[in-house]
Amino acid sequence: MDSAEFHSAVYHIVRQIPPQHVTTYGNIARLIGMPQHARHVALKFLSPEVNPPVPWHRVLSSSGAISSRGPGTDGANRQAQELEAEGIDVTQTRSGDLKVDLHRWGWFPEAGSIDTNWS
Repeated sequence: MDSAEFHSAVYHIVRQIPPQHVTTYGNIARLIGMPQHARHVALKFLSPEVNPPVPWHRVLSSSGAISSRGPGTDGANRQAQELEAEGIDVTQTRSGDLKVDLHRWGWFPEAGSIDTNWS
């Protein structure tokens, strides 16, 4: 899978995440058939401006934590606000991290149970 196909596959899966649900970078990687590439999926969302838009705010780390978009950015707060606007509960941990309960809000479909025709 080349870079363009990878991007297309990631965005195609993310567009299928239902409102009021979240998933993980690793789950997206698994669903596109590249389970060892969760970090590459995460890097796609450092800058969430994609055209056409994708619900980037619904993708989290494997612990349910909202990842920072880098020093001096407000990406984590923006993501939390987007999730809360959908009705998803975002909590703040003792260390100050923002987190979502994956057991309650998670979307983890079986491979083959969703549309994977991204080409």
